[in-house]
Amino acid sequence: MDENILSLIEEDHLPVAQLNAHFAGMNAADIAEIFQETGKKKAVQIFRILPKNMAAKVFAYIESEEQQVLVEALTENEVSDIINKLFIDDAVDVLEEIPADVVNRVLQKVNPEKRKLINQLLQYPEDSAGSIMTPEYVDLRENQTVEEAFQHIRKIGINRETIYTSYVIGPDRLLVGIVTAKELMLADPKKPIGEIMETNFAFAQTTDDQEAAAALFKKYSLLSLPVVDKDRHMVGIITVDDVVEVIEEEATEDFEKMAALNPSDEPYLKTPILKLTRNRIVWLLVLMLSATVTGSIVAGFEDALAVLPILVVFIPMLMDTGGNAGSQTSTLIIRGMAVGEIQSRDVLRVLGREICIAVFCGLGLGLINYVRIYLMYGRSSNLCITVTLSLIVTIVIAKSIGCILPLVAKKLRMDPAVMAAPIITTLVDGTSLAVYFSIAKGIFKL
Repeated sequence: MDENILSLIEEDHLPVAQLNAHFAGMNAADIAEIFQETGKKKAVQIFRILPKNMAAKVFAYIESEEQQVLVEALTENEVSDIINKLFIDDAVDVLEEIPADVVNRVLQKVNPEKRKLINQLLQYPEDSAGSIMTPEYVDLRENQTVEEAFQHIRKIGINRETIYTSYVIGPDRLLVGIVTAKELMLADPKKPIGEIMETNFAFAQTTDDQEAAAALFKKYSLLSLPVVDKDRHMVGIITVDDVVEVIEEEATEDFEKMAALNPSDEPYLKTPILKLTRNRIVWLLVLMLSATVTGSIVAGFEDALAVLPILVVFIPMLMDTGGNAGSQTSTLIIRGMAVGEIQSRDVLRVLGREICIAVFCGLGLGLINYVRIYLMYGRSSNLCITVTLSLIVTIVIAKSIGCILPLVAKKLRMDPAVMAAPIITTLVDGTSLAVYFSIAKGIFKL
C-alpha cells in the first residue's frame, strides 16, 4: 500500500483534501485494503470522507469483518444509502453478515423495488445458484433491432452488473437466447435480435449447487451465466467475480476437510483461539480413538515380537510409507473429481491404474529396502523378504483405499474431501500392521 496514504491516515486530524486527492486516482479495490490497516474509529472517519459515488464501490470490496465494523458505526440512513447504491448480489452479501434486527430496519429505508429483489435473493438456499446471482442484467426482445438494442442498453446499462452479454426474453419472461456485445457491434443495425441470438447456451437453475454453476463457467469459458427457475423463467445472472469467490470458498473448504478440520468462513488471524481449537479437536479425538485399533493389532502379535524383536524396527517405515501412498492417491482423486476429470462410474478404471502404479512403486521401493536391510541387519534373507513383501502389499492396499473411498463417498452423496489423508492414513496403518505380522509369522514360522 502507498506509504504516503498510510502516513496521512496516522495523523491525528485526517487531511481530507489530501486523502481525497489520493483516492481520486485509486481503484476502489485498492482503497478497500486501507480498512484492513486501520482501527475502528479511523476506518469510520475515512469511509465518511470518501465521495458518495465512490463509497459504495469501496464498500463492496471491503472484507466482511471490516464491513461489519462500519455497519455498526454508521447510522441506519448511511447504511441504507450504501445498500441502495450496491448491486443486488453485493447488498445481499452485506445483509447476510449483519444482525437480523438491523437488516429489518435498514431494509425499511431501501427503495421498495430493490427491497423486493433483496428479500427474494435472501430466501434462496445457502450455497445455491440463486443465492449468488443478481437480478440486474440486460434483457432484450427477439423483435428488437440491433439499433434498438443499443438504445436500450445505453438507457439501463449503468445500473446493470454487466453489459457484455444480453439475455433475450420471450413471453412470460422465458429465456430464449443470448447475444454478446461483440455480436451486437458486428451485426447490421436493422437486423432483428432474433436472427443473431444464440439459442444453444448454458444456464443454471436457482436450486443448483453453486459449485455446479462454477463448473459451467470453466467448461464454457463464460463471463456470466443465466439463472432460471424450474419453468425456465429468467430470474438473474451469475457473474465471473462471484464465481471466483465460490471457487476460493469451495477449495478452502476441501483443504480444511482433507486436513481433518471443521470448515470455517473466518480468516485465520481473526478467528478466536477457542473456535480454532473446537474446529480441530473433534477430528483429532476421532482419529486418536481410531488409532487404538492399531495398538490392538500390535498387542495381538506380542508373542511374535517377543521372539523376533527386530520386527519392531520396520513398523514406522511401513506405516509412514502406506499413509503417504494413500494420501498421494486420495489427493489426486479428490482433485480430479473436483474439476470433473473423474466420475464415480470410473471407479474400476481408476482402481486398475492405481494398482498398476502401486505395484511399480512397491517393486522399486522394495528392491531398495531389500538391499538396505540385507546390508544393515545381518544379511537375513527371511527378514528382507518379509519387509519387502509387506511393503509391496501395503502400498497396493493403501493406493486402493485412497482411490476407492473418495469415489464411494461421492456415490453416497458425501463430500469426498472427508475421506482424505487422516482417515485413509488411520485405515492403512491398521491394515499394514496386520499384513506385516501375518507375513512375518508365515515366513519365520512364529
